[in-house]
Amino acid sequence: MKEKNFEEALQRLEKIVEELEKGDLSLTESLKLFEEGISLSRFLREELDKAEKKIEILMKKEGEIKKEPFQIKKGENKD
Repeated sequence: MKEKNFEEALQRLEKIVEELEKGDLSLTESLKLFEEGISLSRFLREELDKAEKKIEILMKKEGEIKKEPFQIKKGENKD
């Protein structure tokens, strides 16, 4: 199996959500996609946790670490 990439996994999860939202799949197909979506969601969560830990380590090297909530400023949203 091909190693997962964060961006590809996120794209695939978005496609799964779109398919499920259409509502024209059989129950079996819906369950299969839902299961894949849950798996992708777990993978993405783990990758984000790893990234957060790396950032904390890098910030500790620069001095005391202070956690602050991440906020996107107006105009920075990529949508």
